[in-house]
Order: sequence, then structure tokens, then C-alpha cells
Amino acid sequence: MFGDIRSVHFIGVGGTAMASAAVAMQQRGYQVTGSDQDVIYPPMSTFLAEHGVRVQAGYAEGNLSHRPDLVVVGNAISRGNPEAEAVLDRKLRYCSLPELLKEFFIRGKRSLVVSGTHGKTTTTALLTWVFETAGMNPSFLIGGIPRNLGQGARFTDSPWFIIEGDEYDTAFFDKRSKFVHYLPEVAIINNLEFDHADIFGTLADIQLAFRRMVNLIPRNGLLLANGDEPHLAPVLDVKHCPVKRFGLGDANEIRASGLVLKENSSDFHLGDTTFTVPLIGELNVRNALAVAACARHCGLTDAQIQMGFDTFTGVARRMDVRGEAGGVTVVDDFGHHPTALRETMRALRVKFPGRRLWAVFEPRSNTTRRNVFQTELVDALERADLIVVAEVARLEQLRPEERLNPEKLMQDLRLTGKPAAYLATVEAILDHLAAGTKPGDVVCIFSNGGFGGIHGRLLERLSPRPAA
Repeated sequence: MFGDIRSVHFIGVGGTAMASAAVAMQQRGYQVTGSDQDVIYPPMSTFLAEHGVRVQAGYAEGNLSHRPDLVVVGNAISRGNPEAEAVLDRKLRYCSLPELLKEFFIRGKRSLVVSGTHGKTTTTALLTWVFETAGMNPSFLIGGIPRNLGQGARFTDSPWFIIEGDEYDTAFFDKRSKFVHYLPEVAIINNLEFDHADIFGTLADIQLAFRRMVNLIPRNGLLLANGDEPHLAPVLDVKHCPVKRFGLGDANEIRASGLVLKENSSDFHLGDTTFTVPLIGELNVRNALAVAACARHCGLTDAQIQMGFDTFTGVARRMDVRGEAGGVTVVDDFGHHPTALRETMRALRVKFPGRRLWAVFEPRSNTTRRNVFQTELVDALERADLIVVAEVARLEQLRPEERLNPEKLMQDLRLTGKPAAYLATVEAILDHLAAGTKPGDVVCIFSNGGFGGIHGRLLERLSPRPAA
């Protein structure tokens, strides 16, 4: 299909995965160019420049004047983009990033795909680090920046490819989930809940997407699935490949027991082995259990697994302590689904026992901007002691009957007895926190975006205050 390719152009090259793939193609001897909207910022701009990838700022038909042999169209590109329109007009050969990964980097490898509604990034990063410390030198693609690895993607000559399997759609011309392109030998499904309301209408639609991935596992592969997740049960009724369930319940073949949840680590038993992972909370025990089960299946010893656990330093923006000022600890978390909010706050209660916990939540994902989680957000956020909700992002883009109702959310939260405030701007939130926090408080800021740099700005606002 791609045997005569010499030159490749990436539309939307500034994303972590796109930039990493562009540089990898350049290193393989292809002539690589790229474009992105306006200016690409560090670290990806620096990364592309250091490797000699020529990038055009802004999308224009002229960026394709050299008629590349292949155009890779990023997931964020839609009809109306001038380069996408030119590709179609000129009948240039094009593909999505997942298709490129499949044909150029994954095919023929032993592909380990980590999927699920929550925990994908941490689990993929931990699995990759276990393989790395065991000397396996795996290729990887992770939707975050693991601190140990310093980058979200790497392509090597190793037979192993470890990849975060996202259920979001592939491209404007391919509405299947990205993970159907990843040729899984082993697939991990951490959990399954409703999410991505912009592309999935029902939970059954998401289950169908996961079934399509499961159908690709070969008979000598393995499906590792959370046996405690009721929404996964219909997906696991397969005969074409082995299925093993992991979890905390007695019915799981791979079961974690004897949990000890500590302020900076967690212990669990798996058979006769006790594992310790430097992550907090039950949610991370489940992540580590999936990693241990997968690594064992792939031939690693328990000692090799524990060696990776011992030195794992986490992923940016996952319960990430950004600093302390005026006696207040500021935590950054990518959580944007009610279950993720709830489980993260449970873990923070373990890490910071007896301290007052603030939840500052920005509803900006395509699901939390809608009212599908109107009730669930109340249950999640009331786990904090004090609550701040930022303005719902891009609310005007939704029909009124679809929108999250902030007034009702505030009313329902206050009925729980917890102080709650709906504040439209980052400046108003900073004023509220500066006036209301006390030494010893923990402020966890939940957002899957930049949130106006609120983390650093809050630390600056609090720093002049003397700690008690």
C-alpha cells in the first residue's frame, strides 16, 4: 500500500503523536514536511526543528505544492481545512495517523494496547517503564508525558510496541476508534463507561467500539479485562482468544488482595508475591495489577516488574503536586469524567489525611459540557470539602437542552452541605481561593486543558502569605 512513498506531509504536525511520527519518518529516510495552525510552541516546535522537519505555520493549499507522496491527516483536522480540501481535490494519497502507525511502525511487532475510559495514560506509562527497565527497549506511544521517559512517543527496533489505545474516532474520514488500527496481540481494558458524548450516542455504542478492537486479538494473544466492571461483561463473551479478568473481586482469575494504601505508595498481593507501586489510591492498584498481569504474560519475572515499579515517577498532570505556597498544596489533575474525579479525590484523601480538600473543576470536555453527567458530577464533586466550578466551556455551541446546567449543579451541591461556587473567570477563581484557603489546605485543579495557567498563578498569589 505504501511501498513507493518517498515524501510525507503531516497536517496538524504540532501534536505530540504527530510530531513524534514525523520525526521517526524523517529518521527512516523520508522527506518530511508539516503544517499546523499558527505557531507551534515548545517542546514540540523545538523537537521538530532539532530534527530538521520543515513546518509551515498556518494551513494553506500552497503547503502541498510539492505534491507529497502521502499526506497524514491529524485527528483535529476537519472538512473545510484548506489543506484537507486540496488533498481531496488533487486526489493525493492520504491516511490517518493510526493508519500510518499500523503500517510503518506496528505491523509485525508484538503490540500491547492499553485501553479503557480511565487510567490509560498511567497504565501505558507504567507498563512501558517496566519493559524499559527490563532491557526490552520498547517502542511506545502514550497520551501524556511520563517523567521517566521524558517524551510521549519513541520508535525502536524492539519487537515490542506499547501503545495507549484511545476509543476516540480516527479522522474526519474514518469514524472508527483509533485502537482498531493498533493490531493488538495483548489488549488491556481497564474499565468502560459512557464518555465522548460528541461521537457516541449511548453506552452500547462504546461497547461496540471495544468489541471491534477485541475482534482483532489473535488466537495466540490475550484479552486482559477488568472483571469488576459490569459494563465490560458484554464485551468479554468471546471464544476466539483467551480472556483473563483482573481486579479486586473474588471472581477474577488475576486478583489483587491485601491492599495497603499509604500516603506515597500502595501495596498489594498477587498470588504469593507482594508488589509495591509508588502511586496512591485503589485506582492505581488496579492500573498496576493490569501491568503486572500483562508483563507476566509476556515473560517478565516478578522481580523485573517490581524493579520497574520501584523507579516509576509518574505522569505529568496525573495527581501532579505542582507546589506549595502559604501552606497550601496545589495539585494538577487531568480528570474530566465523574468517576475519575471521584477516584482521584479518594486517593488524595489517602495522600493528605485530615487535610481540607478543595476541588476546582473546569467542565470543558465534550461530555462534561453536556448534561449527561448532571447528577454524576454532584456525586463526584461533593467528595471534596469545598468546590469551585469554572465556566462551562463553549456552552453556546450546544443546544440548550443538551447543556450542563451550572445553576442546578450549584443548587444540588449546596444541598449536600458543601460550599460551592460557580465562577466565570480564572481571575475570579484565584480571588476566591486566595480569600478562602487556609494553611494545610489541598487544592486539586481538574482540567483536560491549560485552564489559563491557573496552577502557577495560584501558587504566585498564595506565596506572599506566611505559612502557619
